[in-house]
Amino acid sequence: MDLQLDQLRALDAVISEGTFDAAARRLSVTPSAISQRIKALEDAAGRILVQRTKPVQPTESGLTVLRLARQIQLLTGDTARELGDVHQPGAARVVIPIAVNADSLQTWVIPALGRAAAGVSFDIHREDEEHTTRLLRDGTVMAAITSTAAPVQGCTVRRLGAMRYRPMAQPAFARTWFPDGANAKSFAHAPVVLFDRKDDLQFRLMRHYTRKPVDPPRHYIPSSAGFNDAVCAGMGWGMIPDLMIRPEDELIPLDEKIFVDVPLYWQQWRLDSPALTLVAATIAEAAGESLL
Repeated sequence: MDLQLDQLRALDAVISEGTFDAAARRLSVTPSAISQRIKALEDAAGRILVQRTKPVQPTESGLTVLRLARQIQLLTGDTARELGDVHQPGAARVVIPIAVNADSLQTWVIPALGRAAAGVSFDIHREDEEHTTRLLRDGTVMAAITSTAAPVQGCTVRRLGAMRYRPMAQPAFARTWFPDGANAKSFAHAPVVLFDRKDDLQFRLMRHYTRKPVDPPRHYIPSSAGFNDAVCAGMGWGMIPDLMIRPEDELIPLDEKIFVDVPLYWQQWRLDSPALTLVAATIAEAAGESLL
């Protein structure tokens, strides 16, 4: 296949931006030029690469070529950085998309990325740690913080540590709904705060007590800070990481002896990229300082 760099850039832009018009603005060309490049790329590949929907979606073959496009973009950016001064205006920057779970993003990840930001632009995708590997598989991200130890095909993996979560509640809430402490009856009826519909952490703890499925009242709060605020406001109990438990919140554990450790791993594309290697090193250093 004779795949041209401008065609691969057009594919990346179309998928990232969602429309041909937006891709054209990003690359400073006309929508017609984008359409022609995508058509030429599909002709070279011998198959349809994008579904011309709103937003534009890659086909299965398109995902494969998209991964190649982003790998080439990363290596090209690395080379440009090595040839120039990353601190000069207009200097080439490497774009690194990363999938990160919300609690890590709220606590220890941003300071780590700040140490590696020279010449690098980050495109953060917030996703549950049990689902970030999907974004690695389809080429959306180059690296991910995940709870999955098994490496995604074409990726390397290293253990970062674990985040410890405890069942916490506002004292008045605990007295009302858990008058006899943590037990199956209370967990079956007490309101619970969940991050989103993928959040299974609270139900894992409940099954430890109830030994069967339960259906308590629930609140969905898709924000780490908002989640903590909801628990502090007495809306329900929730699993809060030690890194986010603050004395001023005056929360209490429902069971002093119970906690859940969620292991975290760093998975990234298997590429010899100085920028990606630097990011991985700063993430590992920060994890060593913050995680168990």
